[in-house]
Amino acid sequence: MKLLVLSNGHGEDVIATSIVKQLQLVTDKWEIWALPIVGEGYAYTKLQIPIIGRVAQMPSGGFVYMSKEHLWQDIQGGLVKLTLEQIKTVRQWSKEGDFILAVGDIVPLLFAWLSGSHYAFVGTAKSEYYLRDITGNWLPQTSWLEKQLGSVYHPWERWLMNHDRALAAYPRDVLTTQILQQHGIKAYNLGNPMMDDLGEGFEATAIKQPNHLSILLLPGSRMPEALRNWQTILTAASDVITVFSSYQLTFLAAIAPSLETSPFQQESVNRGWNISVSQNQPNKIILEQGNATLCLTQNTYGECLQKSDVAIAMTGTATEQFVGLGKPAFIIPGAGPQFNYNFAEAQTRLLGCSVTLIAQPKQVGKAIKSWLNSPQKAKATRFNGTTRMGETGAAQKIALHLTNLVKQQLPPQS
Repeated sequence: MKLLVLSNGHGEDVIATSIVKQLQLVTDKWEIWALPIVGEGYAYTKLQIPIIGRVAQMPSGGFVYMSKEHLWQDIQGGLVKLTLEQIKTVRQWSKEGDFILAVGDIVPLLFAWLSGSHYAFVGTAKSEYYLRDITGNWLPQTSWLEKQLGSVYHPWERWLMNHDRALAAYPRDVLTTQILQQHGIKAYNLGNPMMDDLGEGFEATAIKQPNHLSILLLPGSRMPEALRNWQTILTAASDVITVFSSYQLTFLAAIAPSLETSPFQQESVNRGWNISVSQNQPNKIILEQGNATLCLTQNTYGECLQKSDVAIAMTGTATEQFVGLGKPAFIIPGAGPQFNYNFAEAQTRLLGCSVTLIAQPKQVGKAIKSWLNSPQKAKATRFNGTTRMGETGAAQKIALHLTNLVKQQLPPQS
């Protein structure tokens, strides 16, 4: 069975590859190709999944919806030509291919429909929690038009999911699945693959050790925005050091593998952090400042999420994964193109009480201290995060369900 995986972003690529790995374990009869619509598909090449067609990194990093300026930059960078080439590639592949798995939002879903092949959709970008609370009731800020449309997935998206060639949709949470099912879509609640591959879980507590606090730092995965975010995060870290002067602080900076660590290290040194030669470890850079230790790492992502008590975050997927572990994230709007105020505000709706939107980085220390002093907030955060982000093991469940579904509904290969 020949399968093409479509995705549109680094986070979506990672989610897609988690499912691909499980598909390869389920059966050796899948022949798998990929087309990363946004970016160069680092996650696929790491897994040695062959990429078809031309790929390129656009100036916006895939966030053309953030502003007209970003869209215009991408158009000038060749977005229209690239998109038409990719659609042609998908249609050409479908002449001999069997099935398409679209991961992300309407873009890969539309590509899958245009291919002429049968397809399934893993919806990572949208959740009913953008419009509804944890009980399913409309949020106060939800507009009249959004209520009339009936779902965070618009009618044209639901039409694509309900097409004769669409075999299944796998939403990211229970609430979204239920709403799609009400619209007659073959939606299945199998969990959220975003929460897979994060290592063994630890029980979330306010403070694991007396007078010790571990803080995850998430600057994002695209340059130069990630470095600008890092500068803001370092200001927030300085505030935390001041507020928690009697604590032993450990800052764990999860730097995306696709980025160079040297700019982050240099910026830290410029802010008064000293490189600790005695503590340096393979693939880790350790710095010190007063009562705090800062660790820059690129290959222990899951470990960083698991070991941290709270996060200072300016990113999308990683923040959601951290919250899904039942822990709080304190987010600061940046200049974008991704993590600007609009994105951060939307994230507070998606993740509810698990995230706190902080206007200025010098207010982060006080906000963290307030959260730590409230057992009620800690309990609510644990329940809220796991409810909104779902259980682990979704990639395996989706792989099994998809394999069985394709066997049952597609004609056997000649």
